[in-house]
Amino acid sequence: MFDKLLFPIDNSRETSHALPLVADIAQRYKSQVYLLSVLDAAELDAERAEQARQNIHNLLKQTESGLHQIGLNSVKSEYREGKVPFVICDVADELEISLIVMGSRGLTLSGEGQNNSVSHRVIDLSPCPVLVVP
Repeated sequence: MFDKLLFPIDNSRETSHALPLVADIAQRYKSQVYLLSVLDAAELDAERAEQARQNIHNLLKQTESGLHQIGLNSVKSEYREGKVPFVICDVADELEISLIVMGSRGLTLSGEGQNNSVSHRVIDLSPCPVLVVP
């Protein structure tokens, strides 16, 4: 049913809350897990962008290692740059993902919060089901 999971990650608390659910779904359905971290470097200077890239690569390695430790061997990591919701949906389409699981930062879904919510934009644009974990 869910043979390919996409798990967009960052250093947020919401990502840590979603991780056990991703692991559970992947174990239950024997899913391949794709970790994705996206950097929107448009407003960063070169030094800050490079530091952000290094942090992202470390996060991807740590998360992948943690999933391997609990017995998930089919885990791949991907780093991309661009507008986060669009990149998430593009990757989901490219990889023919069957489910995106992502954390929610809890922004309101009305007014300005709706326009700034990555999860809301992903839900609107996604080529597959999206599970948002609060």
